[in-house]
Amino acid sequence: MSNVDPNLRRELFGWYSHRLGMDMPIVRYGHWGPAMLLFPTAGGDFLEAERMGLIQSIAHHLFAGRLQIFSINSINPWAWMNPGMPLHEKARNQVLFSEYVEQEVVPHIRACLGNGHARIGAAGASFGAFHAANAFFRRPDLFELLLGLGGFYDLQAEFLHGYWSDDVYFNNPVSYIPNVSEGPGMDLLRHHSRIHLVTSRGAWEEPGYSEHLSHLLHQRGIPHNLDIWGHDMPHDWPTWYRQLDHYVGERLGY
Repeated sequence: MSNVDPNLRRELFGWYSHRLGMDMPIVRYGHWGPAMLLFPTAGGDFLEAERMGLIQSIAHHLFAGRLQIFSINSINPWAWMNPGMPLHEKARNQVLFSEYVEQEVVPHIRACLGNGHARIGAAGASFGAFHAANAFFRRPDLFELLLGLGGFYDLQAEFLHGYWSDDVYFNNPVSYIPNVSEGPGMDLLRHHSRIHLVTSRGAWEEPGYSEHLSHLLHQRGIPHNLDIWGHDMPHDWPTWYRQLDHYVGERLGY
């Protein structure tokens, strides 16, 4: 049973991803407007945002055509949240997931929009913000907006336990951002992108992660917005309802 307004356009789709070796579903919410790809939290799936009320929190914006949301599964159960998997396999699966997003999900969204060149938004809360940031900074030619809510942007602290490889480096934003080459990608990041790092000082939140990423972006001359909400905003869904509603309504330019 869906938790969204029955009058809201909701389409389930998906395909077997040969690179991941599994079926990968995707859900689309909204009638029209620019597209935002939403990544779930740590162990969440493509319907998590619906079950937890996040889609309902912005339903009025979806009805108004400000944007469309596309939500996919996370790789985390087959990578970083799988305690029995060797670290090199986790890192390799992260690489394959990034390729799935870039080479399968983005073309599908562009086909839905009828625009083969559209740059789309990337968003997520908590671990979803990590995946959104990684997608955005790896391929600014595909993504034009990042909205990270209560995110972290570095796998090293909790998940790598000293392990390191190229697979990790090229999928860990705080590692590669300082070394992004000058050229078309950096020009897109500096002049043709929108970056919002939103966090808080409430319970279970770690604003230092967003502050560190902000520092690295400042060093590279990449404009962005660092927005730290108050102590009354915990690292939890009700905070993300308010932040997402505010940003879609007031800050993203949709």
